Amino acid sequence: MEVGRLIEAGLLAEDGLAKSEGGRRSSLLRIPHTAGLIAAVDLGATSTDVALSTLGGEILVHRGEPGDVKDGPRSVLDGAKGLLSELLAEQGADARDVLSIGVGVPGPVEHASGVLRSPPIMPGWDGFPIRAAFADEYDAPVFVDNDVNVMALGEHRDGVGKGEDNVLFVKIGTGIGGGIIADGHLQRGSQGCAGDIGHICVDPDGPVCSCGNKGCLEAMAAAPAIAAKAEQCAEEGLSLRLREVFEQRGALTARDVGEAASLGDYHALQIIRESGRLVGQVLATLVSTLNPSLIVVGGGVANIGNSLLAEIRSTVYQRSLPLATRNLSIVLSELDQTAGVTGASVLAAEGVLQTRVG
Repeated sequence: MEVGRLIEAGLLAEDGLAKSEGGRRSSLLRIPHTAGLIAAVDLGATSTDVALSTLGGEILVHRGEPGDVKDGPRSVLDGAKGLLSELLAEQGADARDVLSIGVGVPGPVEHASGVLRSPPIMPGWDGFPIRAAFADEYDAPVFVDNDVNVMALGEHRDGVGKGEDNVLFVKIGTGIGGGIIADGHLQRGSQGCAGDIGHICVDPDGPVCSCGNKGCLEAMAAAPAIAAKAEQCAEEGLSLRLREVFEQRGALTARDVGEAASLGDYHALQIIRESGRLVGQVLATLVSTLNPSLIVVGGGVANIGNSLLAEIRSTVYQRSLPLATRNLSIVLSELDQTAGVTGASVLAAEGVLQTRVG
């Protein structure tokens, strides 16, 4: 009955008959391009990525640009809608061709309403009606989720997590978050906060986090923390390489630390290893709790050096029980920069299919 409804709605089409296995030959199904386009929006703390895909998940076009979520929802969403309009025009389409919109945002999302609730790094976004922001231009349902959940969906659909039923996706960037795939399904928890690992305490006497608590993983191991430790090393003259870059630009980034470490800088390497150890410490607890078969590490900090992943692996394997890590792989994201838009397209496609069938 559900298949029949989707065919009537134009979201599925019959595509011949399968090979006979002795009984009546079954019909093959495909998703026609005429079903419509899926719009995918991935909002990061410092970037905006937009893509168009088919309902079947094929990314047709993708574009990203720098951005800052601290500019507020109206400015950021207007920029995303502008990019989306450009992509539609390039495809010879317009807003009427958009079947559904998926949006990933870097903060906790109340799943039922699709609204951000007290996002630590997104001033002005609390309670903002993201769905309504698209309503003036698009007659299409809008599905909103945390950006790490969205990236987990993308990696599970088309990345290294494809075919794995129990996956933990970890994003390390301006913030740190986790997306949990258990028994093949994304786990959001009762309010949508499952996987918010960046605010697990790793040091009660640590620095104050953006959430107001002390010693959160995010405050001690994310990109800003890595940069702050590097700047301290530069100011104290401990690292001549970091000091040289710091004096030239007046600031350092996590990428600068990775580049210094690749050139053999001892202090840069120690900063990266410390972040990896702290992330691994939290992941070891999650391995004991969730028993995943795969941990995927992504985000802007993930590729700053092999030592980060090596330290994460070492800590997890050391702190977790042998049974839990017997078949556990810890790898870098395969989709990297496209994980967000890929996952947002999955979110939107699944959402509209459920809506049409229901």
